[in-house]
Formats: sequence, structure tokens, C-alpha cells
Amino acid sequence: MPFGGNDWLALTQEETLEPDIPICDPHHHFWDFRTQRIPYQRYLLHELADDVNSGHNVKSTVFIEARSMYRTDGPEEMRPVGEVEFVQGLAAASASGLYGPTKIAAAIVGHANLNLGDAVEPVLEALQAASPNRFRGIRHSVTWDPHPEVEITSAHRAEGQLLSDNFRAGARVLARMGMSLEAWMYFPQLPELADFAKAVPNLPIILNHIGGLLRVGPYANRDDEVLATWREGLAAVAECPNVNVKLGGVGMPRTGMDWHDRDTPIGSEELAESMAPFMNYCIEQFGPDRSMFESNFPVDKVGYSYHVMYNAFKRLSSGYSDSERASMFHDTAARVYKVED
Repeated sequence: MPFGGNDWLALTQEETLEPDIPICDPHHHFWDFRTQRIPYQRYLLHELADDVNSGHNVKSTVFIEARSMYRTDGPEEMRPVGEVEFVQGLAAASASGLYGPTKIAAAIVGHANLNLGDAVEPVLEALQAASPNRFRGIRHSVTWDPHPEVEITSAHRAEGQLLSDNFRAGARVLARMGMSLEAWMYFPQLPELADFAKAVPNLPIILNHIGGLLRVGPYANRDDEVLATWREGLAAVAECPNVNVKLGGVGMPRTGMDWHDRDTPIGSEELAESMAPFMNYCIEQFGPDRSMFESNFPVDKVGYSYHVMYNAFKRLSSGYSDSERASMFHDTAARVYKVED
């Protein structure tokens, strides 16, 4: 029963573990892709509110761009401003309290094309104007792989963007304006990110989804080699003090798990056991004060429910101290995204 939806997820029910732990979920999306045949075509304020209100103490969330609700006219580089305008409205609706106590989209991350170089500045100014109180930075995905069967999800498809002069010039504008960069790429590109982070040391960078691990297609059944490459790249990135890491994204089928294909959704005990080797390695490299648990919903929702996921995060982190867990569940994200909840 692949991608079974809410009815399928409801087949696995659990009590909430440690319900008082404060959480800032630093990575979710909103979209309405009703014309596309994808899992969870619609994920807006009602849908996220149902998830964050499922039992855990989610104080706030951070919206990350998803290439939805772009403007349909005007200069091409300005069209992503429409997404921030849209999410600013949803965040204002959440702030009314009508959808529960969580401050949804308390921080907003949009998109601007850093390949514009210095010319990206007016785009960033427009994004800031669209959300003066919540806009924090951008995500410019650079996923690329030489194997044709690997899906390339970047908006501006090109190899080696992190190494280009134009991209770095745009990144320096981002840094000068006090904004952050979400880094989403595949694990063979991690050395490029390490080089980039050293070249722009005053730019706060957040590495998405434990560094883009791939264990399908050309990377299937090659864990000895793949995980060694991933660990080496992640360690190189962790040496850069301006980079934080998000602990999540493993629900995506590209990580090689079968969770989305099961008749009954996975429970938190098995999920924690499966995720722990990846999460613990990231935490070991970056430290709890530069690590943050993320939902990546609704993308990861194809594999498990929001409630089960945070139970699993709590299980796998049970051996860390209270202060270390507070960092990973809330404080790191609140600091990086300047969230007051």
C-alpha cells in the first residue's frame, strides 16, 4: 500500500512519549500541487496543524521553500516572491490561535537564484518586504548527479553551482544582508559544500536532510562504499563552524527504506533503531548545538506519521543529556532561525 495517506498512517497508533519536551520543527513545506500526481498533493495550514497538534509540544515551525505559489508574471527572478507572500498569510492565520497554540511558519525561508551574483540583491529585498517579520533566508537546491536515473530536483540544473563565481557572489550578498542559506544536495557533493562554506565563512548555512544520502538506483546495495563516502563528506562539512545540520529526511524513498511500501506503517521503536546510526553520526560530527531534528513534512509523511516520527526522535536521543536534547529538539533551530515562541 505505497503512499497510503492519513488513513494508512492511522493504522499505527502510539502514546506520546515525553509530551512536555519543547519542539521547534525547522523544516516543513506548504503546497497545493493539485494538478500533479504526487503523494500529498495538498499540504496547507489545516493539514500541518493536524500533524503538529497530534500530541507533541510543537512550539513553532519553520517553512522551507517548495516552489509553490510562484507569481505567474513579472521578471522570472522575482516570481519566487509569490511563495513568501502566500506563506506570510498562512503564518498570520496561525498567529490568530485558531489552528492551535503552535506558531506555524514563525520563520520563513524562500528562494532566490544565487547564480544572479550581485544582481540577486533586489530579489532578496523583495522577499524581505513580503515578510518583514518572518523572512530569514533562502534555499537554493543544487542537487546534481551524473547518473541519469537519479532525480535532479534543483531549480537551476547545473553541475558544480557551489563552486561557481556567480553563485558565491550571490552568497556573499546573502551574508551581507544577514540572511541564511539552506543547502540541499546529494552526498557526493558534500566536499563542494565544505569548500563553499570555507569561502563564505560569515554565511550561516543549514545542511538539509543529513547531507542527501542516496541508497537507491546506482547507489543501492553498496552501503560499504556509499556510507564511507557520506561519512567522509559530512565530517568535512562539520569542520566548518558556519554550518548546522538537519536530522531528518530519511523518510524519503531515495534513502533506500521500504517504509512507504508496508501494509502497516512503521512504529517508533523500529524507526528509531533504523535512523539512529545516521542521526548519531551527524550529532557526533556537528554536536547537539549545531544539530536539529526536522520533520520534512509532507515529504517524509510517505513513510511515517508526524506523531510516530517525533516519538522515534525521542527514543533515539534518550541517551543524550537534557541540555543536549533541548538543543536538538528546539534551541538550535530557534537560535538559527531567530524564532521566539
